[in-house]
Amino acid sequence: MKTLVLGLGNTICADDGVGIRIAEVLKDQMSGLEAEVAQTTAAGISLLDLIVGYQRMIVVDAIQTRDGRAGQVYRLGLDDLPSSLHSATLHDVDLPTALELGRRLGMEMPREVIIYAVEVADITTFREGCTPDVERSIPEVARLVIQELKGT
Repeated sequence: MKTLVLGLGNTICADDGVGIRIAEVLKDQMSGLEAEVAQTTAAGISLLDLIVGYQRMIVVDAIQTRDGRAGQVYRLGLDDLPSSLHSATLHDVDLPTALELGRRLGMEMPREVIIYAVEVADITTFREGCTPDVERSIPEVARLVIQELKGT
């Protein structure tokens, strides 16, 4: 099954770069696994060009929830994400909506989407590097993604 591991985020906004940092770690650990690793700062409709042609996608990204603690790791599916009720532009489109739009346009979109999200503390400070609790979660998420790829 053609698989993409996609790290999302912005590495100059503190914890928001955790998805990209995880993707960087995974690139060194993918030997023998049939998956490609990519990273991007893109969102919404802009993701379509990156994900077309894959049957499975594992997304690694930052998340902020009401009661979460920094560094907490979640395994989610598309149904776990809130849907956008409205958007001002196509760039505001959420991941489930972007995937559905791609399908309706006849693009081959991933049928299986798994999301590993790390609870973050700071996504507004302009600095490279994550806060300590988020930094400690990076090897754990990399291990979980590798297990997912191996089917264990």
